[in-house]
Amino acid sequence: MSILNRYLFWQLLGITIIVTLTLTGVIFLSQSLKFLELIIESGASGGIFLQLILLALPRFFEIIIPIALSVAVLFLYNRMTSDSELVVMRSLGFSPGRIARPAIILSLLTSVLLMVMTTWAGPTALAKMQRLRKDVKAEYSTLLFREGVFNSVAKGITIYIRQRNEDGSMSGIIIHDERNKAEPASTIIAKTGMIVSTGTGQQVLVFNGIQQSVNPNSKAMNKLGFERYSIDIPNDNGTVNDRWIEPDERTFIELLNPDLSDRDDLRHKREFMVEAHRRIISPLLAPCFTLIALCALLLGPVSRRGMGKRVVSAALSVIILQSLYLVFFNIAKDNNFGIVLLYGITLIPLCFGLFIISRFGEGLRSHILRQSSRPRHQGAHA
Repeated sequence: MSILNRYLFWQLLGITIIVTLTLTGVIFLSQSLKFLELIIESGASGGIFLQLILLALPRFFEIIIPIALSVAVLFLYNRMTSDSELVVMRSLGFSPGRIARPAIILSLLTSVLLMVMTTWAGPTALAKMQRLRKDVKAEYSTLLFREGVFNSVAKGITIYIRQRNEDGSMSGIIIHDERNKAEPASTIIAKTGMIVSTGTGQQVLVFNGIQQSVNPNSKAMNKLGFERYSIDIPNDNGTVNDRWIEPDERTFIELLNPDLSDRDDLRHKREFMVEAHRRIISPLLAPCFTLIALCALLLGPVSRRGMGKRVVSAALSVIILQSLYLVFFNIAKDNNFGIVLLYGITLIPLCFGLFIISRFGEGLRSHILRQSSRPRHQGAHA
């Protein structure tokens, strides 16, 4: 790599990192608000709060980094135009392809990084974040039960505790359970208890108590003494089963190999396929956005007064392309044509940009330069 290429490469990399950190800070603040309520209510530590936010960030990088790279390209090459550096380079015989080479190399390296993040790092971090979020609810859920108050845990189950102890256990527990409509409602009275997390959800373990229920036919009171009794606590979905892992929480290999014996996996088989295609296409947005910015600034005549209109046009093109990408992804969830559109909206600008920047597109570049340099009044008389 020549001195010029190294200079441009490191300039682009520095600006990209600065823009990425800035955008990441905005996402960090938005995600902190999302987890703040959970942390306050659960009483979890600040370290867990920070860990939740950091684990949620990687999934946003596939959007942040390509945009940051395109911003870096627009900023650097527009500044070089204003400082007449591009004019000097062109007068020395540098082709647009050679001037664009550092940006293209950086975009390809970025694409490889994004490929690793989308296929493994991002989904792994997101899955770990969801598990940690669930553990926080389970580990600190005793803090959500107020003393001396009937706490409605879920529909059909109410828990009362007289006292919450320092070790996390509870004393003086009353549990009224009427979830099962086929059986009479039961009331459990126990001396002590605690909430534990299991592989299938959360449970209330109570010790040394009795279970009472009324026979609907004889109206007689049934009592059952026990030393230990457990009651499942429904999660947010009203069930105690383990949470189904969403497609965006699975690695690329897991998306290609769903558990067909699992009814949920079988029912969402199409979502796995669409998500796998998205993991392939998404990293290509980095070189695609980069080439849009390069073509806007390197093709056509150079103006020392800057190229504000071209910068705005390139920025709008990136925004429109990103918006269409999201729209086509939603279409792909129901129609295979949406997958074709996803590949088209990414590969067509990418291939066209590489062609017109390279030496094979010299004829087309010359035509664009002649048309853009042609006086307007001449075109009007013609």
